[in-house]
Amino acid sequence: MSWEGVPIIRATNIFRGSIVSEGLIYAHLTDLPLDRAPLLQAGEILVVRSGAYTGDSALITEDWAGSAPGYDLRITPESIDSRFLAYAFLSGPVMHAIDIERSRAAQPHLNAEELGRIRISAPDVGEQRRIADFLEVETARIDEMEAIQLSVRSKLDERDRAVLDLELDLLEDAYGFAPFRRSIVRIEQGASPQCDNVPAEDEEWGVLKVSSVKHGIFWPDENKRLPDEILPERRYEIKEGDLLITRANTPALVGATAVVQTTREKLLLCDKIFRVEVAPHLDPRFLVAVSRGTKIRNLCAAASHGSSPSMANLKTSDIKEWPIPRVDIDTQRQLISRILKHWEVTEGLRSAISAQLDRLAERRQALITAAVTGQIDVTTARGV
Repeated sequence: MSWEGVPIIRATNIFRGSIVSEGLIYAHLTDLPLDRAPLLQAGEILVVRSGAYTGDSALITEDWAGSAPGYDLRITPESIDSRFLAYAFLSGPVMHAIDIERSRAAQPHLNAEELGRIRISAPDVGEQRRIADFLEVETARIDEMEAIQLSVRSKLDERDRAVLDLELDLLEDAYGFAPFRRSIVRIEQGASPQCDNVPAEDEEWGVLKVSSVKHGIFWPDENKRLPDEILPERRYEIKEGDLLITRANTPALVGATAVVQTTREKLLLCDKIFRVEVAPHLDPRFLVAVSRGTKIRNLCAAASHGSSPSMANLKTSDIKEWPIPRVDIDTQRQLISRILKHWEVTEGLRSAISAQLDRLAERRQALITAAVTGQIDVTTARGV
């Protein structure tokens, strides 16, 4: 599906000073409230005002000028270099001050008054521009190193998918396949009441977020706290051994599956995730492996129904038609064993890449902090 119109930059498109296009949504110009929210101009800054990423910010570059703002805070610099200000928002002292302001409420939140209380020390405009010029060059080098690491991680993903596809093709050629519906005993989806935008503590009830199921793994910490005044629907409580399938997510992740290996009490199924009980002849872990193959991923992309490119939905009828190799339980477990051994190797490499990306992110912030606070002289620190 092709999407045209004006891109709307939301909190999910703001990441560490940059605008990312993943999950971008569009609107027709005539549908936008331009009288109270004009289109963005180059040099303006957006600051996330609520949610998990409250306080993250990004400079609007020429590439994104003419986009529409979401519901985040909008800054139009006047007597300060916009690039310098954007870097200042990413520095350690300012991010610490933002963290204090955003934590005053029960849920992470930042309004214009709170943002206005944050003090930013700035040299003269000429020095601001020199600092911004320096940081553009130096952070670009870090960005290049990050891009290399991300490329390697992408190659690992491709290799994993190729190994899995080969295994599944061999099984289908030898034994054929049957639709998933023949192995389903029961399928249900939970409920999603209005929850607090923070994870539940161990003694509190929480409702799973769709991000709790991804990459074949269950992530119990991805949940939202159920308010005390709402009674939990205990029939939706998550148990070890549950097979979960996301029915709504981004197009790349819809149809993600996982088996709950370990969990805590008081976590509830949400309405964007299916819980599926399968017949004894199907190992749920085998279904998870099969669902990560190219064939089912392509089926999810083709069958997903949504009103925007940022959210897709699967019907139960779509999932029931997934092709599952018609093999006995022992053969299923043999494939699981082989695939897990392969994934253990590549997961070790991914962990090393993640550690390197973390170090690069730390270096980026340290460099920005040192430059905007005057700890280094940018005129003599080239190639630092």
